[in-house]
Amino acid sequence: MTSLRSTRPDTGSRDKPEPSAVRPSLSSRFARWDKKYSAYVYILPFFILFALVGAIPLVYTAWVSLNDWSLIGGQGEFIGIENYVAVLGERNFWLALRNTISIFIIQVIPQLVIGLAIAAALDRNLRNATLWRMGVLLPFIVMPVAVALIFNSLYGDQYGLINTTLQNLGLPPVGWHSDVLASHIAIATMVDYRWTGYAALILLAGMQAIPRDYYEAATIDGAGSFRQFFSITIPQLRGTLIFVVVTATISGLQIFDEPRLYDDSGLGGSDGQWLTMTLYLYKLGWNDLDFGRASAVAWLLFCLIAIIALINLFITTRISSSSRRKGE
Repeated sequence: MTSLRSTRPDTGSRDKPEPSAVRPSLSSRFARWDKKYSAYVYILPFFILFALVGAIPLVYTAWVSLNDWSLIGGQGEFIGIENYVAVLGERNFWLALRNTISIFIIQVIPQLVIGLAIAAALDRNLRNATLWRMGVLLPFIVMPVAVALIFNSLYGDQYGLINTTLQNLGLPPVGWHSDVLASHIAIATMVDYRWTGYAALILLAGMQAIPRDYYEAATIDGAGSFRQFFSITIPQLRGTLIFVVVTATISGLQIFDEPRLYDDSGLGGSDGQWLTMTLYLYKLGWNDLDFGRASAVAWLLFCLIAIIALINLFITTRISSSSRRKGE
C-alpha cells in the first residue's frame, strides 16, 4: 500500500527571506519630528521673549550695579559691591523698605478677603451673571491717573471729601499726606480698588472648578452655607489662593503708579512718608542720575520679592501637606 505524500512544498524547513529595509518617507519623518519637537517649538516664543525683555536686562542690570554708572558719563570704573554698601547705608532705603512692606500688608489682606467674598457672591445663580463679572473687572482697566484723581479728591488734607465730612461731624481731620499710617492706608485702598476685581475673578474660576457633588452631599448632611464655604470651598481653593497670594506679593512690592501720583511732586512725601522701593529707585536713576545705585536697589528689590515668594511657597506647602495628612 503506497503512502500518499502531500504535493505541497515543505516551506517550514526553509528560511524566510528577510524583508528589505524600507527608507521612511519624508512625510513620516516630519510626523516623527512633529511629535517629538512640536511642544518645544510652541513654547519657544515665550522663552525668546523672556530672554529679550527679562533675563538679558536682569543680567545687564546686575552688571550695571557693580559699576560707577551715571546717565551723563555712562559706564565708569568697576567698583564691586560699593553701590550696595552705599544704598544700604542710606536712610531713604530703609524708609522705602518699611513703607513698601507696610503698604503691601495693608492692601493684600483686604484684597484677599473682599475678593473671596465677591467670588462667593458671583458663584451663586445670579441673573445677568456675565454683566456682574464684567462690572467687577471694570476698575482693573481704569487708568492709574484716573484712579489717583478720584482718590485724591477723597483723601485731600484741606478739601478732601473724608476730611470735610469729619469736620462737619465735629471730628479732627486726618493728615492723609503728613501721617505715615494714613498715607499707607490711602495708597493701599487705591491698589485694592484696581486689583480686587481681578483677584475675585481668579478665585471665581477656582470655585467653579470645584465639583458640585461636594456641596450636594454637604447640604444633605445639613451643612449650611458658611460651613460649606469654610469646609469645602476654602480647602479646594488652596492652589488658586497660592497663585493669588504670589501674584499679589509681586505686584504689591513693585507698586509705583499709586504712590507716584499721590501728590504733585511724586517723590514719596516731604519726609518719605510713602516713599516705596520703586520710587526710591526712580529717584536715584532719574533725579540723581546714578544708574549704578538704582540698579543695586533694583536687585535688592528682586531679592526681597524672591525671599517673600519662597516664604509663601514654604508656608503654603506646609499647610497643604498637613491637610493631606489629616485627610488620610
